[in-house]
Amino acid sequence: MQTGHALLAVGGAFLAAGVLARAGARIGLPTIPLFMLAGFIFGPNTPGLSLVHDPGELSVLAGLGLVFLLFYLGLEFSLDDLAKGGRKLAVSGLVYLALNIGGGLAFGFLLGWGSSEALVIAGAIGISSSAIVTKLLVETGRTRHPESRLIMGIIVIEDLFLALYLALLQPVLSGADSFWPALADFGKALGFLLALAALARWGGRLVSKLFGSADDELLTVCFVGVAVLGAAVAEELGVSDAIGAFMVGMMLGGSKVAPRIHKLVLPLRDAFGALFFFIFGLSIDPGAVGTVVVPVLIAVALTLALNLAAGAIAAKLHSFDGQAGLNIGLTVLTRGEFSLVLATLAAAAGLDSRVAPFVAGYVLLLAIIGPLAVLRSENLARLFRARRASPVS
Repeated sequence: MQTGHALLAVGGAFLAAGVLARAGARIGLPTIPLFMLAGFIFGPNTPGLSLVHDPGELSVLAGLGLVFLLFYLGLEFSLDDLAKGGRKLAVSGLVYLALNIGGGLAFGFLLGWGSSEALVIAGAIGISSSAIVTKLLVETGRTRHPESRLIMGIIVIEDLFLALYLALLQPVLSGADSFWPALADFGKALGFLLALAALARWGGRLVSKLFGSADDELLTVCFVGVAVLGAAVAEELGVSDAIGAFMVGMMLGGSKVAPRIHKLVLPLRDAFGALFFFIFGLSIDPGAVGTVVVPVLIAVALTLALNLAAGAIAAKLHSFDGQAGLNIGLTVLTRGEFSLVLATLAAAAGLDSRVAPFVAGYVLLLAIIGPLAVLRSENLARLFRARRASPVS
């Protein structure tokens, strides 16, 4: 791609994504599905203006988007917050994961697309969007609600599981075809994970010293360098670049400069994250999505049922009322960045071509349904109570 064409494509991508997302924000929709929709509209698989004929030409920018998304999630993760939540929080998070990952895995096997595909689908169905959940709590003014701390605790546990699940999936995505190569791939991923986790837990002073510049410009250059380098080293070791970026974020999250990095990385996360979702949208083929409409609708219904059940159980464990349980289940309903990361990794690994359009349709639908349901959760609770109170004919 020539320089002028490349700049036109990137500029057009930012503008299209921003304009469409701004229009959607007026009716309460989150940005992620709208960024995807913008890529779909201006992609090579739909009639009209196409900004890019080959989405692969923007793969480096998509990779940077993935790095900053996972780096930010790692930065947000806190082992101390997890410990403060106690046994009830741990049980709530594990129940949520057991229901959603277990249900997603069963659904993946029922689809009959293959064992590797079932594992990817389980992760895509089983883990919420931290970005959308956090944004929903802020935008709805519910951060001070008693159940919101529990919701964020569940998200923290999901983030921890995310890193372990990526390590578990590494042998699948690397194409290991027997037990010992698969075990070696998993061991390598886990060793890399544990080394960075140890540095995050006990190397805070060293990290703070290395990144202790008072100049925001130099700090930005340094943490961007280490995030991208960590992702690259992980990729070279046969570990996902996503898990490398996540663990580097977690390592820096335990340092004294973490609050400054958190503030400085937000524009990078938002800008390159928007490109990641836009570029993913470029690759969506409407013909392919049409072949997975029924599985997508079933998966959405299954996710709604499992999340409401998990929310009710979590509320009961913490002595919350039914409204709080409904709030929990609906707030963590949306899927987003991690599901799309898995779809991207599955496509790169040469898994069944139906996985990517399935995940795209699933994320897009839930990212629309979830926020709208949260905004109307009190009306839904009244409706449920009225139905229970009405006599059975």
